[in-house]
Amino acid sequence: MPKPAILDDLVGIRKIDKSNMLSFCVDAPKHYSDAARLAKPVKVNFSKPQAIIVAGMGGSAIGGELLKDWARDRIDVPIETCREYSLPKYANKNTLVFVVSYSGETEETLSVLLDAVKRKCMIFCISSGGKIHEFAERTNLPSLRVPAGMAPRATLPYLFMPTLTILGKIGLVSHVEGEISETIGILKQVSGENSPERQSSSNFSKALAVNINGTVPTVYGFGFYRGVAQRLKTQFNENSKNPAKWEFFPELNHNEIVGWEEAKAFAKCFSAIFVRDDDEPAEIRQRIEVTKELMCAQKLHLFEIRGRGKSSLAKMSSVICTGDFTSVYLAVLRGIDPTPVKTITVLKERLKKTGMKEKIVRELERIAEK
Repeated sequence: MPKPAILDDLVGIRKIDKSNMLSFCVDAPKHYSDAARLAKPVKVNFSKPQAIIVAGMGGSAIGGELLKDWARDRIDVPIETCREYSLPKYANKNTLVFVVSYSGETEETLSVLLDAVKRKCMIFCISSGGKIHEFAERTNLPSLRVPAGMAPRATLPYLFMPTLTILGKIGLVSHVEGEISETIGILKQVSGENSPERQSSSNFSKALAVNINGTVPTVYGFGFYRGVAQRLKTQFNENSKNPAKWEFFPELNHNEIVGWEEAKAFAKCFSAIFVRDDDEPAEIRQRIEVTKELMCAQKLHLFEIRGRGKSSLAKMSSVICTGDFTSVYLAVLRGIDPTPVKTITVLKERLKKTGMKEKIVRELERIAEK
């Protein structure tokens, strides 16, 4: 396993990070800016939906969780993320369904697209191509084609930001452009402060990676940082190839906290990362502080990542960017190329044998030909 000094060795980092996943962290401001610009000219003619569903899997689904958290106190329309083969029972012509698959080939998401078409839902597709884009083109469904050639988890800006823009276009939210502008500015700061050129002694993400190396990171969020905590967890999984957990306040105070009560020797196997905010509600701040005190009794390694900026979008994105950097640096520390996801690739290959995807695609093609 490489020593911590590897994080200040640019050549050494590049030898491990062969596909340059780190570049997506460094270029986060550009990707957010490009994503917003890409979605701006899109035209939609939806009436106000009674419900919104973001359908996707993995890196294509986390944007739905972030959208739900971001919009929770802004709109009077419920938002749900669907990670299934079919939509929930209530979905109908008054439901707006974002069909999100970076590859455009995700089996579960293709199945949901078919379901949404049958139920006559309002549909907006986001992909880089594949069968989903092909179907949208042939049937004149509103859609957005995003740049191809990236690891799905690195495309979060392109899969998340357009959903904000669409909600703005149908009049559900306002002042989105101002938040996006602030977010890009904050991300420039975060990227510069955590870049590979910045030495570990003054690089938050490098230092955090060193401190959590050899442990199972447990990320604790709250409020609009709920989905953010989940994103960090999945980045530790996919980039660092490391087990990880995530929970959120106040729910974790009713179950998770008891799990540390008699952790004893297990405690050294874990680290806890608290997502914090200078404007966090007093009741949440009290819970976090008491929780930290109780966990300290088990000698757990505790860390914090603070959101930056004024808007919730900037704060959420700043923590995500910090977590992305940390997950890649952790991979480098472990001597692991962060980009390949061998287990997922093997799983998909085995599932091809079931013929399920081909069946779904054939039915979509029959609909498109009508």
